[in-house]
Amino acid sequence: MDNVIRFSVSLPERLLTELDKKVVEQGYASRSEFTRDLIREKIVKDSWEDGKKGEVIGVLTLIYAYRQNDLVETMDVILHDSKVNIMCNTQVHVDSENRIETIMIKGNVKRIKDLTQKISVLKGVKFSKLVEADVPAS
Repeated sequence: MDNVIRFSVSLPERLLTELDKKVVEQGYASRSEFTRDLIREKIVKDSWEDGKKGEVIGVLTLIYAYRQNDLVETMDVILHDSKVNIMCNTQVHVDSENRIETIMIKGNVKRIKDLTQKISVLKGVKFSKLVEADVPAS
């Protein structure tokens, strides 16, 4: 693990009060833990926005009518042609008409977003959400 370096941050009193509320509400052990999470979140967000990082990871969650014409086959073709790494996917039948699927993806930001867009607009896809994630430095 890297050496921990202490530094100080100046905040207006009201902002510090709000910070302390969030630390307690969310169960953090300290302001430092909360602040580290905020910094990591910002780094991940920026890695998706600027696209400069080589590869990122994400999770695409879908709910769809799996009996909708050729939907599953069309999705498979899109996934195979996407030039992203499908690390894992899980499919669960919600009921007799619907399936929920999570697809863990690794690759270039633009390619992941293109893949997500192509699948989310297909007829029969009822819900689509990409969770933009990554592994920031500790």
